[in-house]
Amino acid sequence: AILLHRLGRDEEAAACFDAAQALWPDSPELRNNAAVLHANLGRLDDAEAGYRRALALRPDYGDAWHNLGLLLMRRARYPEALAALLAYRKLRPDDAEGLNSLGNVYQHLGRDDDAQAAYRQALVLRPAYAKTLNNLGTLLQRQGRLEAAEEAYRAAAAADAGYPEARWNLGFLLLAQGRLEEGWPWMEARYDPALARPIAVAPRLACPQWRGEELAGRAIVVWPEQGFGDQVQFVRYLPLLKAAGARQVTLVCHDPLLPLLRNAPGADRVLAASEVAQLGPHDYWVFMLSLPMHLRTTLATVPARIPYLSADPVRAKRWRARLAGGAGGEGGLRVGLVWRGFGGHVNDAHRSLPGLACLAPLWSVPGVSFVSLQRGMDGEPVETDGPRALLDLGTEIADFADTAAIVEALDLVICVDTAVAHVAGALGKPCWVLLPAVHPDWRWLRERSDSPWYPGVMRLYRQARPGDWEQVVRAVAADLGAWARP
Repeated sequence: AILLHRLGRDEEAAACFDAAQALWPDSPELRNNAAVLHANLGRLDDAEAGYRRALALRPDYGDAWHNLGLLLMRRARYPEALAALLAYRKLRPDDAEGLNSLGNVYQHLGRDDDAQAAYRQALVLRPAYAKTLNNLGTLLQRQGRLEAAEEAYRAAAAADAGYPEARWNLGFLLLAQGRLEEGWPWMEARYDPALARPIAVAPRLACPQWRGEELAGRAIVVWPEQGFGDQVQFVRYLPLLKAAGARQVTLVCHDPLLPLLRNAPGADRVLAASEVAQLGPHDYWVFMLSLPMHLRTTLATVPARIPYLSADPVRAKRWRARLAGGAGGEGGLRVGLVWRGFGGHVNDAHRSLPGLACLAPLWSVPGVSFVSLQRGMDGEPVETDGPRALLDLGTEIADFADTAAIVEALDLVICVDTAVAHVAGALGKPCWVLLPAVHPDWRWLRERSDSPWYPGVMRLYRQARPGDWEQVVRAVAADLGAWARP
């Protein structure tokens, strides 16, 4: 079983461990080791049962307590995780790994002082422990102690050059501060395979990755990464590749974006990700979000000429007719709404509104009709408990070309941080974006109500306190009322 695990054949290894447990049912080591494999394979119920059985057999089994604590954190059962990790600390008070885990669960529970104390104690025992330095950095960053957070991230990166989390976090921090040219190189860690959750995966193409070489007369593939909004935001860089002399620029995008990006400026050819077999020979490929680094983008040189995308005229005509015939056709301002992003996003619990009801203060603004662009995510039903004037178009949207055509017909979009914001910005349509206090994305920078990526059309509304959307929506309602007055 151990050999199979080392070979990466965890399914077979788990089967071997299960067979061994049938022969030696009272071995806590077997129970623990089998549970580790079950956890790796995503069988969390089996893993938890295994750890608890191991502890029933040996209550002072430190590894099982630690593993159980990590599993319970993974399952977001933080009070139980804390109890398990405290039991582990009693058994091994001088283990830096255990103190690091304890600091993490304290962070999840909002006990920042206890978290920092656990991290500091771990660093006394192991001063160059990159994981703890990185975790301390995330705590300090969340507290707004940016200089100290940067110091912790840099120390982590120096302590272990093979640990990409610290490099990624440092890049995020620098970009959020507007230190773009410093931050881009660190953000290349996003596709390091050693990252716990790689943000991008390098394609297997016959040509090498472009690292800033001369492009004159060359053909280059621009490869998609991350979310739909990232691709809409950074497709603006394609004309710069042509200006640098590229003979052919081929854009690959996620399939739902193809109808919108098919005629993107600077692209000689656009393929959906499902069509990459048709790619043909090229000289280089490059991740889309690596273009700002190679082209040395700073705040002063952001390519911010908008609009840089346009709605399909045929679809625009059809959707204008649909709006005229629906609840949005009563005159006054038409305002599009999106209150929730993709549920799988790492920060979705903070960036999305709990529901449409949070926007209720907007319903009293006179002279405004509302259009829902909210699409159901992961098969979940979309809430439609808004005003009677709400025209729900979410279920009718087939792709982002439809989204763009609808946005083109609106006067304003009000949304959370999701792809629709970038579609509106790329079209030059006024867009008001509601941002969370916890971990707002780097691209919105800090303490700004505007965006250098979408000058003149994007307005940012920031939470003052985590979870407090009421203050944000009331500010939006007041500004909407002022804007709607003749």
